[in-house]
Amino acid sequence: MGLGQPLPDPRPTDFSFKLIATDGKARRGEVSMPRGTIRTPAFMPVGTAATVKFMYPGQVRDLGADVILGNTYHLMLRPGAERIANLGGLHKFANWPYPILTDSGGFQVMSLAKLRKMSEQGVEFKSHIDGAKYMMSPERSIEIQCLLGSDIQMQLDECTRLPASEEDIEKAMQLSLRWAERCKTQFGDRPGQAMFGIVQGGDIPRLREESALALKAMDLKGYSIGGLAVGEPQDVMLDMLGITCPLLPENKPRYLMGVGTPDDLIEAVSQGVDMFDCVMPTRAGRHGLAYTRFGKVNLKNARHKDDHRPLDPESNCPASRDYSRAYLYHLTKSNEALASMLLTWNNLAYYQTLMQNMRDAIEAGHFVDHKAAVKEAWAKGDMPAL
Repeated sequence: MGLGQPLPDPRPTDFSFKLIATDGKARRGEVSMPRGTIRTPAFMPVGTAATVKFMYPGQVRDLGADVILGNTYHLMLRPGAERIANLGGLHKFANWPYPILTDSGGFQVMSLAKLRKMSEQGVEFKSHIDGAKYMMSPERSIEIQCLLGSDIQMQLDECTRLPASEEDIEKAMQLSLRWAERCKTQFGDRPGQAMFGIVQGGDIPRLREESALALKAMDLKGYSIGGLAVGEPQDVMLDMLGITCPLLPENKPRYLMGVGTPDDLIEAVSQGVDMFDCVMPTRAGRHGLAYTRFGKVNLKNARHKDDHRPLDPESNCPASRDYSRAYLYHLTKSNEALASMLLTWNNLAYYQTLMQNMRDAIEAGHFVDHKAAVKEAWAKGDMPAL
């Protein structure tokens, strides 16, 4: 290449998924796009209002997160999608130049909004903040996500809480399919970005099958599995994953929405899921609960007030390694902000380590043994005294 000529840009220009290895149903892959690569299985920290609570963006990245999640409902209400677009888009606004996934806002409309009214057109609702009236149609949901500039966008769907009648579940699933078609049309052709469909159908196998096959026929860039973090037992979730995942394309990413505990993650990876998000590790951190490779540690428990041990002396995370449980107990009981900061940091570090270890195990071909060892450590409980 001659002097003065620019070097070629090595970043991909479009969205793609590559399957690197499998071990049983478990998959190791990579989702590539212009802003970066997501190593799968992946856990996406939740940045609801353009921030992962009590974390700096650089901290989140340093823990190994390739992608974070933003919330369409919350961002459309405050500060507003058009304002974020005028300020350069969500990546610039939040100082996160890496991939961002946004959910459609549908779940929050159903769970948070006041006086919502469902129709074929969309959902009319009042803001939980100030009571202002809004209309969220499939087209508007995609429009907002495009204004935000997210790399992966979700179709608008109707999520039914379980338990529910088969009639209500089917009605919501069929509406979600019609909305998926409208979202696909609104999204159009956007190189480097992707829109995912959302498989619904509650706990009814035939509805899950129908939803998955109909979305597969739309030839979307990725597929989400929704409605499985709404109060159902884990065995129901796993049964529905066992039905759904084999029906989805092998060469497209699979995203289980809103899940979950470390045990949920390792079991869902066993069923072939690639991507996850959940508020659990950050919310737990704000309420005095730490996740570790030995299981959960409740820092509100008085038994920790004289415990000089850290959460995990072998962790690479300073929050896990460099602070005593006695100090974390003191911070938690004193309602100090540093308690939420340190425990959130610890929890996200553990979740990212859990995902990295699963990726390594799948690639090495010993995921089953790895899963058994992880579960055995959880069953034994806390680490021995130092």
